[in-house]
Amino acid sequence: MSYVFYSGFADQLEQFIAQKNALGYSYEETSRILHKFDMFCLENFPGEKTLSKEICLSWSVRKENECRNTLRNRIFPIREFAKYLNCIGEEAYIIPASFTPKGKANAPHIYTEDEITAIWNVLDSLPYKRNFPVRHLVIPALVKLLYCCGLRPPEARKLLRKDVDLDKGRIDIIESKAHKSRIVMMADDVTKMLRNYDSSVSAVMPNRKQFFPDSNDRIYTKVWLDKTFRITLKKANIQSSGKQAPRPYDFRHTFATHRLYQWMKEGKDLDAMIPYLSAYMGHAQISDTYYYIHLVPSIFEKMSGFDDSASESLIPEVSDDE
Repeated sequence: MSYVFYSGFADQLEQFIAQKNALGYSYEETSRILHKFDMFCLENFPGEKTLSKEICLSWSVRKENECRNTLRNRIFPIREFAKYLNCIGEEAYIIPASFTPKGKANAPHIYTEDEITAIWNVLDSLPYKRNFPVRHLVIPALVKLLYCCGLRPPEARKLLRKDVDLDKGRIDIIESKAHKSRIVMMADDVTKMLRNYDSSVSAVMPNRKQFFPDSNDRIYTKVWLDKTFRITLKKANIQSSGKQAPRPYDFRHTFATHRLYQWMKEGKDLDAMIPYLSAYMGHAQISDTYYYIHLVPSIFEKMSGFDDSASESLIPEVSDDE
């Protein structure tokens, strides 16, 4: 969707979005937020042409019932816009990244190989239902992709068919967290799994737009995925090992952790390899990747071939805000 801008920043906003589009970013969701910012400036700072600290901090006031992540997502495009203005020689205040720190997170559940096998067995046995003709195909493929490529659940749920190149084994993640896009390359066996999946779903829904569609070719919701996954865990007899129940998002943590174990077993230089993992997962900095890696006793020893006493020197400590 194309937006029209009216504030004193109209020309710069249009040029900023045009630059992102030229670089291959759709910037659809970001454009929507920037349009709201434009209306905010038009109403509260009419005629202002300098992105001042006052404007930025006024925009950053947390709304009633607004969660921390929503506020972060609303602030980030303005930070990027300010950086753009600085780059073209215009004065602009950049909202500090620490303005909306991440909240303290509960420890994730790192799935064992046996647990993953049990989950796959349950998913692969889902029955066909006439009212939901592709459900038994979508659920296994979507969940397996979370683990095999370390995707965030929303990234998988929102994939369009045009975002997945099954000839090249490539997935285009468009405007994910922090409104950033990236390319994810798949292993051959994952690509083959998705080819078989796509062929089966296409036989039922040949003209679908969503890669993982519901029966009406719409995006499955977070609530649906979480509920379905809870049922799957119960059937697989997998219980919580911490304060919160295992989640689909924990496959992302498990992906990073298992990849590290595999590199250790292969004798790879972790200092050289982790930056690749960081880029693959779409992290802005390596410390974000360390946050996802968890050296679990017994699992660590079994999968890496290292003694547990070696783990302390491998991964630096990171704070909850990283």
